[in-house]
Amino acid sequence: MRPVRTIGVLAPREPAVLDDTEPEPGPGQAWVTTEFSGVSAGTEVALVRGTDPHHAASWDPDLRSFAPGGPTAGYPVTGLGYMEVGTVTESRTPGLAEGTRVAMAYGHRTGRCADPATMHVIPVADDLDPLLGVYLAQMGPICVNGLLHATAQFAGPAGGVGDGVRDRHVLVTGAGVIGLLSAMLAVRHGAADVVVAESSPARRAVAEALGLATVDGGAWPEVKQRWRHAPGDAGADLVLQCQGHDAALATGLKALRPQGVVIDLGFYQAGAEAVRLGEEFHHNGLAVVCAQISRVPRGMAGEWPRRALADVTLDLLRARGDDVLRHLVTDVVPFEEGPRLLADLAGRRLPAPPLQAVLRF
Repeated sequence: MRPVRTIGVLAPREPAVLDDTEPEPGPGQAWVTTEFSGVSAGTEVALVRGTDPHHAASWDPDLRSFAPGGPTAGYPVTGLGYMEVGTVTESRTPGLAEGTRVAMAYGHRTGRCADPATMHVIPVADDLDPLLGVYLAQMGPICVNGLLHATAQFAGPAGGVGDGVRDRHVLVTGAGVIGLLSAMLAVRHGAADVVVAESSPARRAVAEALGLATVDGGAWPEVKQRWRHAPGDAGADLVLQCQGHDAALATGLKALRPQGVVIDLGFYQAGAEAVRLGEEFHHNGLAVVCAQISRVPRGMAGEWPRRALADVTLDLLRARGDDVLRHLVTDVVPFEEGPRLLADLAGRRLPAPPLQAVLRF
């Protein structure tokens, strides 16, 4: 075994740098030395706070249901992070030459034994800024998967990545990283019009700097007025819901035209008291579909492995990479400062939370 350092959580609200180990690379494997690791302000902060549902209830993997009882997961947590970029420094496989830069999802670790046969190992193109590689393995594919779920709703499993948004009026709720990348993807793949709903003026300003129209977070009447199709038919064809807050889902439902669809990329950690299923959801015949990165829509897995999702992400980053670096990546901090950053995010102690923080190794 080889020693590594990793960022984990000792107990709720106690992130720390921990000592850990990785296997030595065997045949068919390689050693990846980490360069950058992006911070997910949603999933990771939930684990720091202890609000992830696995820490509150029992998960049955066979029935795929939560139930009362002891929590499935406990502390310490050693697996924070899923946006890593590193360089192959030792290789025992012809598929990963030494010096190759790759994107993976293995957590805030100083190094990783990479096995391409069992892990998603995404080469980082030479013409891409290495820091942008943090979006290739998981964060970008999360957003592409949202578009695929829209395709499945509007065009069926044989459709392409843009067939759910092309020529449609798209509302994106939330101007975090997932919301902004999803909005840029919708524009790139032919949406008729894209609007971002966000309550933070600072984040609306970021969206506008990226060329996106915005409204205040709860301003669904503006969306209805912007997109009037016929008497009794106004609003968005599609909502890409990118916040883990029930108020954002409620806004999305109110903003849809009859028989519209919410594709939900949010990670909710509490109830949804703001959602009123007896109102627009019922009277307008709406649909809510969860897009979760562990699966693409049924019938599309053969055409859409993780590498294909990464390729669509790479296409966006090649076109808009300078804008992403300028407007989304707000903080690059040393690896050792990661626990302090996570603690501040979990405690809401930062006056201006980073949009995208990246750890530098």
